[in-house]
Amino acid sequence: MTPVGELGTFQDAFAAALAERTAAPIAGWLPEGETDPAGLAVYRNTIAKGCIDALAANFPTVASLVGDDWFGAAAALFARDNPPKSAALLAYGAGFPDWLARFPPADDLPYLPAMARMDGMWTTALFAPEGRPLAAEAFALEPQALAAARPRLHPSLAFAWFDSGLPGLWLAAREPQPGEMELAEDPQGVLIVRPHEAVTARLLDRAGHAFLAAAETDATLGEAITAAAEADPAADLPALFAALIADGVFVGLDPGDPA
Repeated sequence: MTPVGELGTFQDAFAAALAERTAAPIAGWLPEGETDPAGLAVYRNTIAKGCIDALAANFPTVASLVGDDWFGAAAALFARDNPPKSAALLAYGAGFPDWLARFPPADDLPYLPAMARMDGMWTTALFAPEGRPLAAEAFALEPQALAAARPRLHPSLAFAWFDSGLPGLWLAAREPQPGEMELAEDPQGVLIVRPHEAVTARLLDRAGHAFLAAAETDATLGEAITAAAEADPAADLPALFAALIADGVFVGLDPGDPA
């Protein structure tokens, strides 16, 4: 085996030894009689600390709600079962919301997986590709042409609908100095997008969510507006559309057939 090939084989074995918490994969490279080198524990602890720190950075709302000790213990368990697949930890923890939903100590905190899900949406928006939002002038078309056009959504856009006021709770918890937080019973949606340098988030009503859900499936603007009106007949549709333009959720407008 060439030196380069041998190095690659050793690196793969070393990564396996860290993930599997055993020196067996690198046994062939160890001095005779050595079965569990102390250095492995140092590497494992360094990686575990990096994973915990990355989870705290990517899920700050969860961390603030449960406290450092609870979060640190949970993050360590998650990291043990879900080692990073790459050296970059900027977006580490994609499976953390679902893992929390199965984590017995979180049974008394049923809102926690949703908080983690929205934290994850924020992180995804933060590292999504750039996109130049359309200005309002781009929509200055004849009514039939506008209705037939298909909008393209910003690559960072994320939105979701919840059966209770969890988005409002999440937004309140992310304030620099959160006040008293209450969970509203009414369903709410959340919109998260990074139209420029900073990620922004706001509550999304039923009509707005229906509009975006339709647009996400390649609907025309007319079809998306119809979906919004059906979701909430009392919705102010011009105001809804103007707010989405101001949010920067549109990056393109493909002409359709007005007929």
